[in-house]
Amino acid sequence: EVELVESGGGLVQPGGSLRLSCAASGFTFGDAAISWWRQAPGQEREKVSCISNSDGKTLNAGFVKGRFTISSDNAKNTVYLEMNNLKPEDTAVYYCATDRVRYCSWTVDYWGQGTQVTVSS
Repeated sequence: EVELVESGGGLVQPGGSLRLSCAASGFTFGDAAISWWRQAPGQEREKVSCISNSDGKTLNAGFVKGRFTISSDNAKNTVYLEMNNLKPEDTAVYYCATDRVRYCSWTVDYWGQGTQVTVSS
């Protein structure tokens, strides 16, 4: 059974940092791409970053602009999203997802349950 479990969300002040984790199981981690998405209240879910665990290549949404970094630890079956210089508009529920395809395609078959990130003073 495919399972994606996010953690690391919380309340942070503007300009602060957070690192989100996505622990994956139930499929061959090294052969899959995993993506991060986010959904703010009243808005559609949007893509953030994606990493192909087979070759480490990444894709990022335009708003990331060097503030967010996606990485992967194949030994731990975990993908991370390091977020720096956070802004109030980054407030959202962050989800990790996969379609178990090798390369980033932004298609999704499985979602995690999400982790709340709130940026506020």
